[in-house]
Amino acid sequence: MDERSGRRLAWSTAIFSLATGLSRIFGLLRESVASYYFGVAGRINAFTIAFQIPNLVRSLLADAALSSAFVPVFSELLERGDRKRAWRVASSIFWLTLLVLTGLTALFVLVAPWVLRPFHPVDLPLTVTLARILFPTVALLALTGIVVGILNSYEHFSVPAFSPVFWNLAIILGLVLGVPRVHGENAKLYVYAGAVLAGTVIQLLLPLPWLRGRDDRLRVVIDWRDPAVKRVFVLMLPVTLGLGLINFNATVDTFFASRYIDSNLAPRAIETAFRLYMLPQGMFSVAIATVLFPSLARLAARNDLAGFRHTVGLGLRQIAFLLVPASIVSAVLAEPITRLVYQRGRFDPAQTRVVAGALAAFSLGLTFNGTMLMLNRSFFSLLFVNAVLDALFYRLGTWGIPLSTSIVNIAGTALLLVLLRRRLGRIELRETAGASVKIVAAALPLAAVSFAVWYGLDRALGRSFGGQVVSLGTALAAGAAVYLFSCRLLRVRESDALLSLRARLRRR
Repeated sequence: MDERSGRRLAWSTAIFSLATGLSRIFGLLRESVASYYFGVAGRINAFTIAFQIPNLVRSLLADAALSSAFVPVFSELLERGDRKRAWRVASSIFWLTLLVLTGLTALFVLVAPWVLRPFHPVDLPLTVTLARILFPTVALLALTGIVVGILNSYEHFSVPAFSPVFWNLAIILGLVLGVPRVHGENAKLYVYAGAVLAGTVIQLLLPLPWLRGRDDRLRVVIDWRDPAVKRVFVLMLPVTLGLGLINFNATVDTFFASRYIDSNLAPRAIETAFRLYMLPQGMFSVAIATVLFPSLARLAARNDLAGFRHTVGLGLRQIAFLLVPASIVSAVLAEPITRLVYQRGRFDPAQTRVVAGALAAFSLGLTFNGTMLMLNRSFFSLLFVNAVLDALFYRLGTWGIPLSTSIVNIAGTALLLVLLRRRLGRIELRETAGASVKIVAAALPLAAVSFAVWYGLDRALGRSFGGQVVSLGTALAAGAAVYLFSCRLLRVRESDALLSLRARLRRR
């Protein structure tokens, strides 16, 4: 990848990061509003459990897995100039997916009580009803994944990245307008589930107009005999094993949290911490992996292994540069971050301590989770050790479940690097390791400075909302400045992308 391509990658990543970052921020606002109305203790845990099965099926069969299998096939056909066939394949995948997942939704509606009973939810009938309302989102998100895959193949990233913002807005409006108008905890949770379903419909419809003028359009056709159609579904198996693992592990985490720790608190506390943990993931690692993925697909189609290896290495180093400091901040400032975002309404200080402990445990694996996301889009396979670690660590309390997830991320990264190196021969591990050492060294002063600044301002300004914003915001800004200064001193090359973006913004 030449310097011009590298700068284009950095610019595309920045645009995608902005859009995805806004989505994550609105996601946190959504969770903050939900926490205001429901807290993390009580029947809100039924909603968390109800959402796990649809979310697991979505990750295995729907948006990310299907899009990741679809994009290489679609991109290869575009690369060859066979654009009419590419769109015919896309149309076939679209309608086959709709038929299969609609049938799966109907089946789940029937078997939901038996699927959810082993979780020992706080209220099984409520959990079953919520899950039945939420399960149609699987088919809707699968179709969204196809639409997004088409746009990404044409290197159009912004609209697909912004559509989740409107998903979050729909849910926020549903909560704010609907919850105060109904009575009873169950009715309020039904409003929440209905808002999620409505938001998912909006997320599907929003990017559709941008398909116009892209060589062809989606048609009502099912050509299941086309080898390219079959290839998409064959590719889904390994991709599902990789991309679905995170949500499979999340379901296992919820099972142990609900059945063996506290069904009235632990599932929602872990889920709430996970939302904070995913903010830097969405802004940085997801952005880098998504922007790089079409390039990886084209390089693979050309059999350009040198370009493929360099692009993977570039992505790994950028993820380390962005997520190592985010991991440190999430650990040392876990409690003030949790307090600022969530502690209001029914979310009390005792719940803040539980969620902050889970966030700190999650932060250990933040960088490795981002690395896994990058590598999962280049290879597949991972050891299913999460359940074993959950069985060992749940005795530590709620934070033991996120700790097991972090250890899985570390082990998974190591395994994926070994497998990818065997496949490609070389993936710039020496360069990546050297850059990572410098990045960690540059990030260490960040921990001390950010905590010291927050601690001093917190004592001086108190715990009002404005005081928390000032103390935490100043601490984050001071930590970021120290980190970037340290990167310049240590000559961390990954920081050059930020300077090139700043120069480009000035020229504009």
